[in-house]
This record gives sequence, C-alpha cells and structure tokens, in this order.
Amino acid sequence: MTTIKDIARVAGVSVTTVSRALNGYSDVNKKTRQRIEEVAKELNYSPNTVARSLVMKKSKTIGLLVSDMNREGVKDNFTFEVLCGINEASANSDYDLVLFSTTSSKQSQKTYTQLCRERRVDGVILQGIKTDDPYLQEVVESDIPCVLVDIPQESETVGYVTTDNVEGAKKAVAHLIERGHKNIAMINGHEKADVSIRRLQGYMEVLNNEKVPYRSEWIKNGDFKEKVAEEVAMELLTEHPEITAVFCASDLMGLGVLKAVNKIGKKVPDDIAVIGYDDIMLASYANPSLSTIRQDKFKLGFEAAVLLIDMLEGREQSHARIIDTELIIRESTK
Repeated sequence: MTTIKDIARVAGVSVTTVSRALNGYSDVNKKTRQRIEEVAKELNYSPNTVARSLVMKKSKTIGLLVSDMNREGVKDNFTFEVLCGINEASANSDYDLVLFSTTSSKQSQKTYTQLCRERRVDGVILQGIKTDDPYLQEVVESDIPCVLVDIPQESETVGYVTTDNVEGAKKAVAHLIERGHKNIAMINGHEKADVSIRRLQGYMEVLNNEKVPYRSEWIKNGDFKEKVAEEVAMELLTEHPEITAVFCASDLMGLGVLKAVNKIGKKVPDDIAVIGYDDIMLASYANPSLSTIRQDKFKLGFEAAVLLIDMLEGREQSHARIIDTELIIRESTK
C-alpha cells in the first residue's frame, strides 16, 4: 500500500510537504502541490481517512438522522426526495454521508451526542423530527453543528431549512375563496409537527383577513395518513353537509379525502373542492387530479446539506433557508 513516504521519495520533497499539500494547507506552492497530486495519482495513493480524521479532528462526514422512516412513506416519497437532495450536495463536496436509523427505544438507550461521537460525524441533518422528540432539545444544546429540516430553530450551532408553510397554506385557502367557497374545512397532520402548526396558522389568517367565518369543529387531524384522513373526512362531511371545500395539510391526506367524498355519494369538485399540500407524484395521477401547494423536496435536502457544510467550513452567513412554494391548480378545485 502506498504511503506518503513513497510519494515524498518519488516527488523529491519532504513527508511534511506531502502531508500539508494533500490536506489542503495554503503554504505549499502551486507547482509543488500539482506535482505531489500527480505522483499520488500515479502511485494509487488512498488516504487513511480514519488516521487523517484523528489528526485533523474532522472526519469529513455528515450524518442524516431520519425519524419515522417506514414503508408507509413509500407512497409520498417525501423522505426519499429530501435524501436525494442531501446526497447530491454531499457528493458535490468532499463530505461523506452516513444515514442513522433511529427509533424511540434506541433514543432512550443512547443520547444524540453519543450517537454522533460514535459515528464520528462532523455535523448532522435531522429530518422527520417531532417537536416533542427527546433528541430535539439535546441537538439545540449540543456543540455538534446541525441543520433541522422543517423545524425553525436557530442558534450558533443550529440552522434550519423549511418552506414557507404559513404562506403556502394561505395560497391554498385564498384559492378556495377565489373559487367562491365560504365553508372551508381543514384536515391537518398532528400537533407534534411544526408544519401543521404553521399551516393551520395560514388557514386561520386568510379566513380572518377575508372575513370568512370558520368553526373549530371543521378542523380535524388526519395524522398525515391517507386512511386516517379518509375516515375523519367521512365523519366531518357527513356531520357538516354545509362544507363545500377542504384544505389538506398533505397530498396523501388529500387522496384520502377524495375517496371519502366519493364514498358519501358526492363529487369533486362539483360538490366539494379539495386541495392538498406537497405535490407528490400521485397528486397529478389521482382521479380527479389533485390541486396542491408544491414544495421543492429535493431542494429542501440540497439546501440543508449546503447549509451544514457551509457551517462546518465557517462560510455561513444566516443559519436559515426559507424556500418558496407554488400553487398548482388541477381538477379537484376547478
């Protein structure tokens, strides 16, 4: 196996010069650095990353900690698209990506800091974390840099990336009001998701601003699940036949509401208009196709990784990245 001593001998420089050149120190002149890199390539030199990380105190590895990753999520593909964005950004850098799998029982046995130290990561991206997750407070208090996806918290070592959920919800409800709807219900996710709190806020703000009345019994939680949303919507629409439109905090729940309307013998959009949130692939294939608020899930992941790497490299300005949403009008609100 080629060592830096071999490179030094062939290049005719000292071991220290080789080490400093390969580790990116600026005090090695350009010509020498190029020569060393050429020799390293010729000799098929592969750095010992573990030994190097011990010397540099950096592993050049970032972790992705995903909570609640399961087969149910295959249908909306949300986590996968975010992961693709993270993967692309880390592939464009010299950082490797490690995926942590975590469950509630694992979290009770091992602290967030222990997990990071054991895996020797420089920083972590957290996705799918609930607001009451035991790791969240630890993350904020830890000295390990991290970026939260969809939880707007910021400190010296904590950044976040999210779409503008209040604004997104406002676009959805304003669109329903423009279509002439006055009795607008909402199927939300759950209280432990920051996005649910903000999408509910957007819903309430538009109704108040437009002087459109609403009732608290028109707001139900569907737990971001298609089947739960279908059951909840059937109850809601049967008990309150005056409802003419439903805003859903996710497309998956929107698909459940489409089924519910069909089951109670009504039609979308003639009797009840439905709008979702996310713009998952299935939204455009639904029958009728589902109007929605598009958020760029790939960009969420990409920006999270870029922000974390910028933080680790000392390049960051703001620790917050807010991504715009877009109203997509399809058959379910026409």
